[in-house]
Amino acid sequence: MERLDNTVRPYAWGSTTAIPRLLGVEPTGEPQAEMWLGAHPGAPSRLDRGNGPVSLAELIAADPDAELGTDVHAAFGPRLPFLLKLLAADAPLSLQVHPDLAQAAAGHAAEEARGVPLDAPHRTYKDDQHKPELICALTPFEGLCGFRRPDRTARLLDELGVPALAGHAAALRADRDGSALREVFTAVLTAGRDATGTAPTAPDPAATVEQVARAAERLAAAGGEFAEACAAYARLAHRWPEDNGVIAALLLNHVRLAPGEALYLDAGVPHAYLGGLGVEIMAGSDNVLRCGLTPKHVDVPELLRIVRFTGGDPGVLRPVPDADGEEHYPAPVTEFRLSRRRLSASDEPVAPPAGRPQILLCTEGRVSLTAPDGAVIELTPGQAVFVAATAPAPACAGEGTLFRATVGL
Repeated sequence: MERLDNTVRPYAWGSTTAIPRLLGVEPTGEPQAEMWLGAHPGAPSRLDRGNGPVSLAELIAADPDAELGTDVHAAFGPRLPFLLKLLAADAPLSLQVHPDLAQAAAGHAAEEARGVPLDAPHRTYKDDQHKPELICALTPFEGLCGFRRPDRTARLLDELGVPALAGHAAALRADRDGSALREVFTAVLTAGRDATGTAPTAPDPAATVEQVARAAERLAAAGGEFAEACAAYARLAHRWPEDNGVIAALLLNHVRLAPGEALYLDAGVPHAYLGGLGVEIMAGSDNVLRCGLTPKHVDVPELLRIVRFTGGDPGVLRPVPDADGEEHYPAPVTEFRLSRRRLSASDEPVAPPAGRPQILLCTEGRVSLTAPDGAVIELTPGQAVFVAATAPAPACAGEGTLFRATVGL
């Protein structure tokens, strides 16, 4: 096991205080949005094996069988297939979806063939991998996830009473074959835009967004079924007063996670995080398609091609107890597995399973990790270690919460 030194990314939507508070350090005054733990080339973690700092990505590339294990190396190549993050949102992230494996491979190959530079602002497919992800709340966490059932969204639009949305409400209410979500979402995102979905044309959607803001504030104050969702939509409308994404967000489930609850986001599921601190794990990809609520590149036609138009419950996850006292968050992927262990001072030391590459992250209290040779590493919130697949797992003791990220094979 080796202690990790991790990079914090200063995205504009990040909280200035949440990650510093967790780490027990003074805020810098700048946003601190994500702390990355892993071997992603964008910001690989660093560790020291006696010869000075080296990136985890370099160590894995030098001896993938030792670091990953032969089965993980065979399945995913010489790379850690997951990325773990601390995510601290103080403002909404973009309204986005991720492609599946086939879509990512085809999209990446097409952009490569067209010669689009990897660092171009309009580049959509940065790699050929999918990006399923899971977010587990450390504090109350708010987001939008997946399409609401069409009949419920029709009721919401009726209650908003915005004339420009009346036709969409009628279409959703009359849906019989499942096509209404596609019809309405497409109409909303292309309103006021040309055929490419990028250049503005008449009519301007700003008037509709302004009306939504006023109506949503009224419904939030009045209470009722959609009060919390409307409060969120009103905030979005004030932050993005001319953005079609505000209207598109009305079609999505509004979700509040309590600490310890999680969401799994599969390919094609539209979503946006709105606020809170959480542990996020994902397949190691950087493929994001956005349709609003962002100054970054928006690709409406491509996003509409890969969105899955299925309405339903967002599927809040709660941890499932394992036989050894650990709890895991079920996700139908092989790239990652996220679990947590809540330790008490009275517990006997316990070692997690070995044989897979894993990152152990403390988020609460103080945890002591003891290797078989007697070496000890103490972890406080925000600190983590990497354990190679061929290394024995350390015994964990103390009083606190320890998240474990590993491969889901």
